[in-house]
Amino acid sequence: MTIAASHAKNKRLKDAIFGAAAACKEATLKHGKDRVTNATIGVMLDDNEELITLPTIEKVFKEIPMKDLAAYAPISGMPEYLKATENLTFAECRPEGYTSAVATAGGTGAIHHAVMNYAEIGEKVLTSDWFWGTYNVICVEQGKKLQNFTLFDENRNFNFASFKENVEDILKVQESILIILNTPAHNPTGFKLTEDDWDKVLDLLKTYAAKGKKAVVLTDIAYIDYAGEKNEVRSFMKKFGNLPENILGLFSFSMSKGYTFYGQRTGALVAVSSKKEVIEEFNEIMKYSSRACWSNINRGAMELLLRVQNDDNIYKSFEKDREEAHKLIQARGDLFMKEARECNLPALPYTGGFFLSVPTDNPQKVADLLHEDLIYAVPLKLGVRVAVCSVPIKKISGMAEKMNNALKKA
Repeated sequence: MTIAASHAKNKRLKDAIFGAAAACKEATLKHGKDRVTNATIGVMLDDNEELITLPTIEKVFKEIPMKDLAAYAPISGMPEYLKATENLTFAECRPEGYTSAVATAGGTGAIHHAVMNYAEIGEKVLTSDWFWGTYNVICVEQGKKLQNFTLFDENRNFNFASFKENVEDILKVQESILIILNTPAHNPTGFKLTEDDWDKVLDLLKTYAAKGKKAVVLTDIAYIDYAGEKNEVRSFMKKFGNLPENILGLFSFSMSKGYTFYGQRTGALVAVSSKKEVIEEFNEIMKYSSRACWSNINRGAMELLLRVQNDDNIYKSFEKDREEAHKLIQARGDLFMKEARECNLPALPYTGGFFLSVPTDNPQKVADLLHEDLIYAVPLKLGVRVAVCSVPIKKISGMAEKMNNALKKA
């Protein structure tokens, strides 16, 4: 028997990440934390495998008065917060044009709002074949379809040929296209597009814009604070300045990783356009979607961000904390990749971020074989994801060789 509406009755959430995490938890109870390697969950753990919260963030949050934590926030977000998220998104690489932002329930909320408002029902949204599975959940929930281009070419560079082919395929039948690109510090591979890659992407979209087609590029920057030097990893954003008026740039800002505020679910969707009216429309439709979805978001987290950004001493302390966390994760990823090269493990290119991945035709089998060494990673469609953010460096050592052995057995 079913009571659910026809479009809802068959919904089932199968999340490989939380499934792998559950198996890891069971193994930890049986064998002890010291013997088990938990490479499943996308949060930062220290070398004692305890959740990392940046000390400055923790201190500032505890000092916020209860009235500022409990009060309602405006539907679109506190104006000062929205201005701050724009500044944080672009740093010194702000593109020329009109910009705006809307507060969202984390980076996921930003992606939700983009798909809700810039993809037609029944039409296709484009992203890479290595992707965060929630993109598909969001699309399916809203009656849209996710199409994938092949991210890597034979040399493991950005596969522009596949990207172009898929854009052409979609725009043969659609008047507009929404493209989601997760870069830098891509989840699940740690890959990033180069400046040249971005030139090719935007030049292609300009060609279609000249033919009257509309394009929206959503750049998911959830992990950007763990990708490298602040302005260096944002330099591509300037390329979104002075684009044709029928190309819109969107950026999903998140407090989850950069502020170690995962559970507070606070972020923003930031927009840039050469046309003022496009941004005015953005403001109106985003406010409407927010009211219909969560009404307004976590005021306390917005207050936190403002207190950090508006005090030079606090901000310097915060940047120092975050850089230490970045170095910790980068060292883990770099060690894994070094040992991968030494044992010829075919890991995908990693430049930074929480995750790296190893391709295989049999991800579940490889993941299961890793369990023999009490290593728990996430089997995806195209390979196995390793969350270096959660693995102490002492457990990273030797992990690549064990993965290589599992690949050979599989």
